[in-house]
Amino acid sequence: MIDLDNVEVLRALDVDDMLGVVSALPQQCRDAYDAAVRLVLPSADGVTAVAFCGMGGSAVAGDVLRAVFRDRLGVPVDVNRGHELPAYAGPNTLVVISSYSGNTSETLATFREALARGCRVVAITSGGALGAEMAVAGLPVVPVPAGFQPRAALGYLGFSALGALEAMGLLPPLAVDVDETVTELAILAERLSPMAPVEANPAKALAVRIGEKVPVVWGAEGIGSVAAMRWKTQLNENGKVPAFWSSMSELDHNEVVGWVQPYGHDFSLIALRHDGEVPEIDERFTLSYEIARAAGMENAEVRATGRSLMTRLMSLILVGDYASVYVGLHRGVDPTPVAVIDRLKSALAGN
Repeated sequence: MIDLDNVEVLRALDVDDMLGVVSALPQQCRDAYDAAVRLVLPSADGVTAVAFCGMGGSAVAGDVLRAVFRDRLGVPVDVNRGHELPAYAGPNTLVVISSYSGNTSETLATFREALARGCRVVAITSGGALGAEMAVAGLPVVPVPAGFQPRAALGYLGFSALGALEAMGLLPPLAVDVDETVTELAILAERLSPMAPVEANPAKALAVRIGEKVPVVWGAEGIGSVAAMRWKTQLNENGKVPAFWSSMSELDHNEVVGWVQPYGHDFSLIALRHDGEVPEIDERFTLSYEIARAAGMENAEVRATGRSLMTRLMSLILVGDYASVYVGLHRGVDPTPVAVIDRLKSALAGN
């Protein structure tokens, strides 16, 4: 295993500087929100539902929107991962098409279906086929910079969406929450940087703790669950390892039954916690930890920081992004390439 405090070795392994990209999340959030909120976009008057369409990293922005603003939005938000729009989508539905590359087949399919149904459409993309088709249709695009892996552009995608929906009148003014989030993330990024040693760096310490085991991530319902799903996918793509996630308290109705000897020994449990949890959740975590430990699985906790739901969620995401990169580097692999996905795309394109 690679020594995570050997910064020169880490930089040599991290050929495309994924650590540098992760560290830029605060600035991504700042730049994306500031640019999007100034755009002149159609009003959302009369909108009765929002369908946020995307895949992979491009869809996480919708999860952030739904989790953080569920209690502040007057309309339901559906995050749509697939080729088809929900049946309710029509002229009073705002369809947000999120595709970083602009070439995601599932997202292009939902865009074309939204046009056919007469939905209101806004796209968030760096270009590609989606950008071209939006231009032909004369529909608004919130542009994001090209050149990133989609999973590494969450700040651009997520905060562009938030700024755009504020500009359209669907969200209240978010400047105060964005300011807090950017400030908190910048402080956190310093603590998690490659220069910070394992004993003072929670993300490095988690990567060492995981070691050769398979990560299992539990998140408290709401923002904890969104963060847990993000951790899982980042561990897959950056860490190049299998990983699993669950939501508390749903997992207490099924998953805990499977944690019996000897199955826990090959897994490492990380629980994502935040101060906004309902009181009953704390007791459930305590009892579920006991079940996991009895199965041979050690557990660690990561607690969100900040005042607002936005800041708490993004703080959990940043720790997970760093930890996932360190998991890959600790095992001696470059975190950026996703060769399996590239092969899948090439094979599908040939059909």
